[in-house]
Amino acid sequence: MLEEAHYWNIIAASLKETSNQEDQELFLVSQLEKLTPEEIIGFRLRTDQLLYDTYNSELWCAAYIINHGCSDGGFEYFRCWLLSRGKKVFYDAKANPDSLLAVLDKEKKEYEFEGFWYVAVNAFKNTTQKELFNFIDYETFTTNDENYPILKFSWNIENPQTMQQICPVLYANLWLQHDK
Repeated sequence: MLEEAHYWNIIAASLKETSNQEDQELFLVSQLEKLTPEEIIGFRLRTDQLLYDTYNSELWCAAYIINHGCSDGGFEYFRCWLLSRGKKVFYDAKANPDSLLAVLDKEKKEYEFEGFWYVAVNAFKNTTQKELFNFIDYETFTTNDENYPILKFSWNIENPQTMQQICPVLYANLWLQHDK
């Protein structure tokens, strides 16, 4: 895996140099293309590890409230968006999903970043003409989406008040406001 500090430095540079997701995606691919093929794979492995680390019911609740619904794929892309916001936002949200209220843009309607999932894949293909996933040993590297745990949800969309127990700030500011 790419050293975590190096990983977050690349993300921080992308945030400094770009102002929207499309540009950030292009910037990230261009930066990753400057790395060795092993480092590009390492970036992907670090991404998978951090996505794995945030696969939990509490963040899914936050994603559901923020996006007014959240499928399995939507939750993956929500966590990609979370990674794209940088180390502080990521770790703050991991510790307390309600912290995300401070980084939301009232003009934005959806918080997902599917393209982020592909930046290492695209950079690897561009530099080697090969598929990145053919170079990952999934017997050794098990923190990928194939090995996510079965989640036990303490909230239920049929009973939205249960989301309030998990993310009271997001619920009060986004869910209740949305229902008005």
